[in-house]
Amino acid sequence: MNTTQTNLDKGTPVTIMMRDLRAEAAVEPAPVSTSAVTKETQIIAIYGKGGIGKSFTLANLSYMMAQQGKKVLLIGCDPKSDTTSLLFGGKACPTIIETSSKKKLAGEAVAIGDVCFKRDGVYAMELGGPEVGRGCGGRGIIHGFELLEKLGFHDWGFDYVLLDFLGDVVCGGFGLPIARDMCQKVIVVASNDLQSLYVANNVCSAVEYFRKLGGNVGVAGMVINRDDGTGEAKAFAEQVGIPVLSVIPANDDIRRKSASYEIIGRPDSVWGPMFAELAENVGTSTPLRPKPMTQDELLGLFSADTVGRNVVLEPATQFDMCGKKEIVKETLEVVYDAA
Repeated sequence: MNTTQTNLDKGTPVTIMMRDLRAEAAVEPAPVSTSAVTKETQIIAIYGKGGIGKSFTLANLSYMMAQQGKKVLLIGCDPKSDTTSLLFGGKACPTIIETSSKKKLAGEAVAIGDVCFKRDGVYAMELGGPEVGRGCGGRGIIHGFELLEKLGFHDWGFDYVLLDFLGDVVCGGFGLPIARDMCQKVIVVASNDLQSLYVANNVCSAVEYFRKLGGNVGVAGMVINRDDGTGEAKAFAEQVGIPVLSVIPANDDIRRKSASYEIIGRPDSVWGPMFAELAENVGTSTPLRPKPMTQDELLGLFSADTVGRNVVLEPATQFDMCGKKEIVKETLEVVYDAA
């Protein structure tokens, strides 16, 4: 008699599992659906230099989209966790990483209601990050998305999922949406200053790098925040080949309201039309392949007085370093004559 069959008949836990697995494998998969797509979620990652106004832009953009009848999920992926703080009027919500740690210690599973909260139609959550010196922020991002997948991230029904990513950090976790095609398009937030445009250019370079490896994410455009009219950000967008989706002026009223955690992206606000236009442009924008600039080209957007292009690099000498003349010693390297 077949030994395996005899063991199966005995009904031990291991053999019962084997029988169930075989039965499951024998089931024919359902045919691929050919019906028309009825719902498509746009997943958009927003990048920019820390402090440039990503969270301000996203909190107001998501609020306006919700007021327009869209179902929006806002996910803060910046360790500062300021995206949801602005949306919730200065109140911090529990982060996914923090909640996951507490639940794990208590032997409990994380539920949606533990990490996702609502305001006026906007659903929002924060991934969070480790305490200073106690872990890798990028690894925290990866862990956060792994947990979201367990909670059913790919089955959620939203019109828009907006991801707020820190652009200064270039490690793997913060490049996750681009590297793994987790989003369809990227939007950069910048201003008329060299550092924010440097970060925007790095993001464009990352997108182009992964496109060459077979990726599909593109840059859909730029939001110019705190615009002072000098034009460097607009010139950058033109040179890398991406559209300007909105220009938010350097305005005292905006600054004060943002500092007091006030949402200005309301239909009845004086700034409402600006964010309504941004919402329309974001929704209809097309992912593009950018043409990243070289460092010299980027510096060329600014005047020589601003970036120091009139400076001449003078090589240092051994005397400069040690206060004495360099002693040239014969090398001990063995050099062979050409055969």
